[in-house]
Amino acid sequence: MTTAQRPTLEAVAARAGVSRATVSRVVNGSTTVAEPIREAVHRAVAELGYVPNLAARSLVTQRTDSVALVMPEAATRVFSDDQVFPGIIRGVSQELEAADKQLVLMLAGSPAGHDRVERFTTGRHVDGVLFASLHGADPLPGTLARLGIPVVCSGRPLGDVPVPYVDVDHVGGVTAAVRHLIDSGRRRIASIAGPQDMVAGIERLTGYRTTMAAAGLPELVAIGDFTRESGAAAMRRLLVEHPDLDAVFAASDLMAHAALRTLRAAGRRVPEDVAVVGFDDIETAAYTEPPLTTVRQPIVEIGRRMTRQLLRLAAGESIEPAVMLPTELILRDSA
Repeated sequence: MTTAQRPTLEAVAARAGVSRATVSRVVNGSTTVAEPIREAVHRAVAELGYVPNLAARSLVTQRTDSVALVMPEAATRVFSDDQVFPGIIRGVSQELEAADKQLVLMLAGSPAGHDRVERFTTGRHVDGVLFASLHGADPLPGTLARLGIPVVCSGRPLGDVPVPYVDVDHVGGVTAAVRHLIDSGRRRIASIAGPQDMVAGIERLTGYRTTMAAAGLPELVAIGDFTRESGAAAMRRLLVEHPDLDAVFAASDLMAHAALRTLRAAGRRVPEDVAVVGFDDIETAAYTEPPLTTVRQPIVEIGRRMTRQLLRLAAGESIEPAVMLPTELILRDSA
C-alpha cells in the first residue's frame, strides 16, 4: 500500500506555468506579482490541494498569522457561567476566522501565568495581543507596545498606559439605570459595586455616585467582584446595614442574580419591596424570576471591534486610540 505524496511547490509551479520562486512569493502574500499570475497560482493551489509550510512562511513574512487573547483571570472565572468572557472570545474568533488568523487563548490569573504570557508574547510568537479584563495598572500592555508589538485592550487600562482600547459607556449606562429607579419613586437605592482595580468597576460606581449626589440621595455601597458569591455576600451586608433600602443597582448581572435570590430568601418581594437592576444583559437576565432589568453592553461586538483594531494596527494602518460603544437600558419586571 502506498501513501499519496503531498503536492509540492514545484508541482504548483508546473500547473500554473510559473517558476517555483513566483509560487513562493504568491503563497507568502507578496503583492509584487501581477494579478493574473497570482490568480493562476491560487487556482493551481486549489486544484492540487497544496498546503503551504507555515513555518517556512513565517520565516519569509515575519508573521505567525496568529493573535493572542490574554485574560488575566483564573480558569474558573473564564469558563464559568459569566457570559462576558465567552462573548468576548466569540467576537474575537469571528473576526480572526474571517481574516484567516489563528487564536491563541492565554490565561494570566496568577503570577506564573502572567510571566508565561510575557515570555510568549515578547518572544514574537504571535502577531499581536488582545487584553481583556485587565486588573490594576498591569505594565504588560505598555511593555509590549514599547517593543513594537501591536496591542489592543478591552476596556481602558488603568494608569498611564498609552495603548489603544475598546470600551463602553459605563457611566452613561449606570446613570440611565439609577435615574430610572429614582424616577420610579425609589429613594433608598443601594449599589453592589464591582472591583475597584478595574475600570469597569470604578466607572460603574462613579455613575452611581454621581447620579445619587445629583438627586440629593445617600450612597449605600457594598463592594463585590462581579461574581455570584460576592453579590450574595454584598446583598446580605446591605440588608443588615440598610434594612430600609428599596432598590439595588448591581454592577454585573451575576451579582444581580445573586441579589434576587438573597432578597427572596430574606422575604423581600421584587420589585414591590426592592427593585433590582443589573449590568451586562447576559442571556440569562431575561429568564430570572422576575426577569432582570439591566444595562446592555454589546459584548460580542467589543470582541469584534478590538480584533479589527488589532489587525489594522498589525498591518501598519493608523487606528483610533479609543473606541467607545454605547450601552442601553433594558427594562424588565425587576424594576
